[in-house]
Amino acid sequence: MPGSVEHADVVVVGSGFGGSVAAYRFAEAGLGVVVMERGKAYAPGDFPRTPAGMARNLWDPSEGLHGLFDVWSFTGIDAIVSSGLGGGSLIYANVLLRKDERWFVRNAPLPGGGTEDWPVTRADLDPHYDRVERMIGVTPYPFGTAPYDRTPKTLGMAEAAARRGLDLRLPPLAVSFAAGPGAHPAPGRVVDPPAYGNLHGVPRLTCRLCGECDIGCNDGAKNSLDHTYLSAARHQGADLRVRHEVRTIAAREQGGYEVRYVIHDDSPSTRLPVHVITCDRLVLAAGTLGTSWLLLRNRDRLPGLGPALGTRFSGNGDLLGFILRAATEDGRPRPLRGSYGPVITSAVRVPDEADGGTGRGHYVEDAGYPAFLEWLVEATQWYGLTRRALMFALSRAQNRLTGAGRTAIAAELGAMLGGGELSETSLPLLGMGRDVPDGRLGLRRGRLAADWSTDTSARYFEDVQATMREIATALGGDFETNPLGAMRQVITVHPLGGAPMADCPERGVTDPYGEVFGLPGLYVADGAALPGPVGTNPALTIAALADRLCDRALSTPLRRPRFVFAPPTRLSFTEEMTGFCTLRLTVEIDDVFRFVADPDHEARVTGRIDHPLLGRHEITDGTFRLFPDEGGTVRHMRYRLPFSDLCLVGRKDVHDGPGPDLWPDTTTLHARIETVPGGEPIDEGEIAIGRAAFLEQLATVRVTGPRRAAALAAFGRLFAGTLWDVYA
Repeated sequence: MPGSVEHADVVVVGSGFGGSVAAYRFAEAGLGVVVMERGKAYAPGDFPRTPAGMARNLWDPSEGLHGLFDVWSFTGIDAIVSSGLGGGSLIYANVLLRKDERWFVRNAPLPGGGTEDWPVTRADLDPHYDRVERMIGVTPYPFGTAPYDRTPKTLGMAEAAARRGLDLRLPPLAVSFAAGPGAHPAPGRVVDPPAYGNLHGVPRLTCRLCGECDIGCNDGAKNSLDHTYLSAARHQGADLRVRHEVRTIAAREQGGYEVRYVIHDDSPSTRLPVHVITCDRLVLAAGTLGTSWLLLRNRDRLPGLGPALGTRFSGNGDLLGFILRAATEDGRPRPLRGSYGPVITSAVRVPDEADGGTGRGHYVEDAGYPAFLEWLVEATQWYGLTRRALMFALSRAQNRLTGAGRTAIAAELGAMLGGGELSETSLPLLGMGRDVPDGRLGLRRGRLAADWSTDTSARYFEDVQATMREIATALGGDFETNPLGAMRQVITVHPLGGAPMADCPERGVTDPYGEVFGLPGLYVADGAALPGPVGTNPALTIAALADRLCDRALSTPLRRPRFVFAPPTRLSFTEEMTGFCTLRLTVEIDDVFRFVADPDHEARVTGRIDHPLLGRHEITDGTFRLFPDEGGTVRHMRYRLPFSDLCLVGRKDVHDGPGPDLWPDTTTLHARIETVPGGEPIDEGEIAIGRAAFLEQLATVRVTGPRRAAALAAFGRLFAGTLWDVYA
């Protein structure tokens, strides 16, 4: 590795509950720590609220979106995760519950075959639960103190639990209700800053009960990780780098790891310079989906990764339900006011067969929302709204025609707006629990794919819905289940698994302390390491496991084995295109398996260009990208061919247009010759591969090195599979 490449003791990828804990613990121990967070930093007041701001508050750099919410969609399950300094703590609902003691199952049979096995126990984690709770600062909702004792949804949940004999709890919340230790809870007070300061340098206020926890707290009332662990980590010297997205990771032959990353700006990120940093220890904490994707796409760079990679995936049993139109016993509307209070204030616990219940245990929690969503709820009642608007218009017309001169119309306006009964008497419910962790994550043409369905968890989801229905019935309301349920699709905010811990490499990716088997100094410190559902909100368990990981890593000498890599398998082919100029190019892929796994799918290009006016020139350092992952429905083959002081930039556009277009799409290069990147073209036009030239091109394909047949098949699947996706 060149001497100019940056080096750190520890690189932490991601800044959620695992990454933040690891960053602080390693920095506190005096190690040089670099944290790579792909998203932005959000100080109190930075979270968008306008329609325009929320529309761009999504994560898709290829479309110029660098916002907070990242939505992954798979067959059977969709996942909503976060992108920002503090990870999931920026958008979670503050609940820090411990995993139930008897839900740390060992060799528990699964309905579809196999077993669920946790190689750690509650006793192992309790000291770390204690430490994390102290650092973040947790307290139950102060329900017994005004004004918190008048929270309608909490009152409703308590009444429903009492009527149905359900186990109601006020879970620990990472929220500042009081200005400091011993202070009386009160909304809108300035929070006492900790000794390590705050990385944003902005005052925080205690919770104003506005229900906006899940879209970013603009008051700073949430004790999110940027206000706690990350501020403490920076105080200890950790280098926190935002908008740094890791693309590849690799073991180094001499020991340690190499990390390649890009730095985002506000433009669409289809092509960014790649930077390199090396480290002795590498902590993967990019979230379940991000970490699993990094391991899967870089497995050839990480010798020894076992067969368990991608297994044990689940959604932690997440299920959304709704109480609609709650009513008192005498039929009057019962207010639940989901927008008042923090998002979650209470939880009903249903036991598992492991601790006295039947089936797989679960929790059901009240799930609040921002007040502005109530307008959207009321807008769905279009019939009533239209009728009221028509009555208002008729009333005004009658007033004018009769000359009554009525100018005080507040009552009429109020009648037109309606009483807001639906939003006032409705409440979302969030269920989670021990669904079946039998899903599998993998790659499909370089993109993360999930194989998971509700089939083996069907009884579990029925039980959760039954509990929700009991609560709704006890409050005199109707119950509606997950709106995607008819499509057998669930939404999770807690994806788990993919790199599960186990006692041996045949059954897991990491050992019980989060260190990857066979790769000393490589750790998984997020939800990917969990071998099954937590059953309740997983944030505290992820943080406790990361704290335990750090205890072990800091008390054990770092091993630096030398890794032995098989020689790469290379592939090359030659193509000739003619048009406004002539190109004869040789495309060289130095490592086929890396090429296929890398979303840029970039290869080297050499050859020559013949132009009627510019003459003949050699091309020595061109690039070719085959269907880079840029988002959107159109896929591209991109060429960048520098020669002399000029550059030919071209692309083949692969999309399903009218008529038979596969052949022209894949053989026609739309190109321009530029003096400077993006400047005015000297010449432009189309260059195409003729049918005879295409047959000659097939004959030039050369594969060298080990696993040649497998490499050629992998390349073929990438090419043909993408064409199938586009045209079929």
